Amino acid sequence: MGRKHDYEITVQWTGNSGPGTSGYRAYSRDHDITASGKTTIQASADPAFVGDPQRWNPEDLLVASLSECHMLSYLSLCSREGVVVVDYTDTARGTMEESARTGGRFVEVVLAPVVTVAEAGLVAKAEELHERAHEVCFIANSVNFPVRHTPTIRVEGA
Repeated sequence: MGRKHDYEITVQWTGNSGPGTSGYRAYSRDHDITASGKTTIQASADPAFVGDPQRWNPEDLLVASLSECHMLSYLSLCSREGVVVVDYTDTARGTMEESARTGGRFVEVVLAPVVTVAEAGLVAKAEELHERAHEVCFIANSVNFPVRHTPTIRVEGA
């Protein structure tokens, strides 16, 4: 059995404006996400579910987690394989479908990383390592919907 890692966070509801949950629109969905020694994330529900559009919501954070995990796995692999990455930006998109039976579920997340490498000779290996990053991403291995990646590789100064 491999190593075990535990993660502890606290989610504190901050949206009681007085009457608590006495009605569906009587309370705010605002909450704080904290972990020891880390900056607090002010979150809410998606605006479609009466949340604050200026705060992060669980759906945003799930898509962000998949994007971050892929990026960190990819950069680690690149560093070990001699692929010098000088820039990385991902515009990830997730699709969730609502259902009367299940409430809703994600059906897909598509990662679209744009990676800049130091020289043209690294492009093929840089493309190849995206598949391996997907295979080793902890978060992608933990979800029950497809996570696809459509990378673009650029060369610095080109």
